[in-house]
Amino acid sequence: MAKPDPATTPRFWRDPQLPFVEARDVLDGRQLCYAQHSHEVFSIGAITRGRSTYLNEKARERIAAGTVVLMNPGEVHACNPIDGQPWSYRMFYVDVAWLTELQHQLGFSRNQPLRAFADILSHDPTLYRGLNRLYRLLIDEQADPLQKHCALLEFFGELQQRLNPAPVERREDNPRIRLAAELIRERCTEALKLEEICAAVGLSPSYLNRSFRRCYGMTPHAYLINSRVQFAQARLRRGGQIAEVALAAGFADQAHLQRTFKQLLAATPGQYRHTG
Repeated sequence: MAKPDPATTPRFWRDPQLPFVEARDVLDGRQLCYAQHSHEVFSIGAITRGRSTYLNEKARERIAAGTVVLMNPGEVHACNPIDGQPWSYRMFYVDVAWLTELQHQLGFSRNQPLRAFADILSHDPTLYRGLNRLYRLLIDEQADPLQKHCALLEFFGELQQRLNPAPVERREDNPRIRLAAELIRERCTEALKLEEICAAVGLSPSYLNRSFRRCYGMTPHAYLINSRVQFAQARLRRGGQIAEVALAAGFADQAHLQRTFKQLLAATPGQYRHTG
């Protein structure tokens, strides 16, 4: 059996001493395609070589090396290659509670939820260099965890200063739609029916489906599948066995998880579970 090509295999970094952040690096992304998806965490990345497309909510851009991309929690997005052209990138996924507390310590939005960002991308060379420098430090096995922690605080502190905050209310202010999303997240491992969700929030199927897509950028079903993949990610980070995680997350079997995981995250569960 041929060995996987390291250039095309996503590399994930995690450290139990720094549980609020994880990173991903791809040297050759020509064969890695993402379906539209979202994360519960804050995501920020750097295009390190080549060009790609970048979709974030309703904005679609062509981006190149030197670009920093940002996705607030819950924003539907996807980055994909352009006609097989080479491109490389690295991403950071940051826990919302940690980032919110950092904002509070810096004097932003004290006692308020996470202050989201208005920018979906940046060409600021300082941020670009800082993000790549941070990644090199994190993967350095000889570097001290304290040094890494301080570097994370320094970079994400500077990020707050250099980028614009988003308006306080970014999505449709409909508490019933938000309640539907919360219900889906909480019960994502179950075989939910649309009628159950509608009954719980007091909305018709047609209105819920239409308004949910407008609010979250995907249908309730797509949101359910996305939530299941995030559930699986959490279990895999804790060392769960792939077959057991698949069933616990609500997938029919390991193969079903494998297909869906790769479609949304352009990596297999096994690749995600492995670090280094």
